[in-house]
Amino acid sequence: MNFEYKVEGGDFTNAGSTSSIVKKMMKQLGVHPDIVKRTVVALYEAEVNIVAHANRGVIYVDLDENKVYIKLEDEGKGIPDIDQAMQKGYSTASPEVREMGFGAGMGLPNIKSNTDELKISSVVGKGTTVEITNYFNK
Repeated sequence: MNFEYKVEGGDFTNAGSTSSIVKKMMKQLGVHPDIVKRTVVALYEAEVNIVAHANRGVIYVDLDENKVYIKLEDEGKGIPDIDQAMQKGYSTASPEVREMGFGAGMGLPNIKSNTDELKISSVVGKGTTVEITNYFNK
């Protein structure tokens, strides 16, 4: 089962829509609730990062009987130092984003702690790609 979902930067009203869709699909496939929860947390955080930090992005989801693979590609400012961005509490969110309750610097650490495999690549001035994999029978 494959699908893609477009995300617009700044659209906090719809942030989390893809994670809701994926949650429903995983439940229908009978995936263990703990794996569904971990995947939804990771995807939600990554989706909100696109909304908060990029102009737009696309989320690709590949769901089969063994795993869920999610690739998020955004067109944004990029991450100059991924190691620094992975530190709890580190944030580059704007004051406006923080006023809405986002940008606490827990997004990437939460993604990492809720995934079996995580790959992040970024080019400053171009955007960021986040790849998330969770296995069902691990």
